[in-house]
Amino acid sequence: MSETGKIKSAIERGIKALALKPSLGLGTGKSKARIKSGLTCEIQEGNWKFFADMPESVGGNAQGPTPGVYGRAALGSCLAIGYMMKAATMNIPITTLEVEVQADYDDGALLGTSHVSPGYLEVRYTITIESDAAEDDILKMLDDADRHSPYLDVFSNPQNCKREVHIISPKLKS
Repeated sequence: MSETGKIKSAIERGIKALALKPSLGLGTGKSKARIKSGLTCEIQEGNWKFFADMPESVGGNAQGPTPGVYGRAALGSCLAIGYMMKAATMNIPITTLEVEVQADYDDGALLGTSHVSPGYLEVRYTITIESDAAEDDILKMLDDADRHSPYLDVFSNPQNCKREVHIISPKLKS
């Protein structure tokens, strides 16, 4: 079975399962980020372990990509994977596919010297796709995939974020 056939078959099974039991689609992802040294942060989710850091220019150790790199990578990879999944279900052949994400920011907001929002000022993504399919079919596939992209939704719409704090103090143990 081809890669495209494998993808299409898996998606069709998933659709059938979710149609029969929608609760199968519900879940909670859980990542833990722990400072290891200075600003160097170890991130773990399941068996995956990776690092984030900041450049030396802002006090980091430059031991890994910044959180911004991971954020842009999350969006770009989510879009690329979603396009391939949708192309497989629509029988659209894809020879190559690339998504480039550009995000404008103002580090002054992070450091408190600018009065703009600390998030991105603007996010742009460019899709480069090689396919023998008709342009209208490709554009329909991209539009449909964008409508179902989890990270495009995260980047495009406000999310409900709740903070919980646990303070451990040696002073309280006396």
